[in-house]
Amino acid sequence: MSHITDSEWKVLEVLWAQGPAPLGQILAALAPDTGWSRTTVHTYLTRMTAKGLVAAGEESPRRYRAAVSRQECAGGARRDLLERVYGGSAGALVAAFVKDGGLTRAEREELRRLLDEMEV
Repeated sequence: MSHITDSEWKVLEVLWAQGPAPLGQILAALAPDTGWSRTTVHTYLTRMTAKGLVAAGEESPRRYRAAVSRQECAGGARRDLLERVYGGSAGALVAAFVKDGGLTRAEREELRRLLDEMEV
């Protein structure tokens, strides 16, 4: 899966939340946060369809749907972050969260539990 831009994430978030929808409905959902025009949203949908992120129906008005799941996209984003920033080291990523204080006590305990369960 290719890199998903922040703008593409916004479009996908709408499609995941609403399911298949026509351009006008997608525009209405995005407008308060983005201020994008109808043309801009249509351009994103067209590009995302070409990338395989969105599928467009043949009916009129055309309905667009996410062609990828949130889980697939999240996995791709995690792998991208891991490779780009941490050289593929999951341990370095987790250590950075722990060192930066980005984990609550409960999250640290959950992490310990998960690591303990993974040990063979």
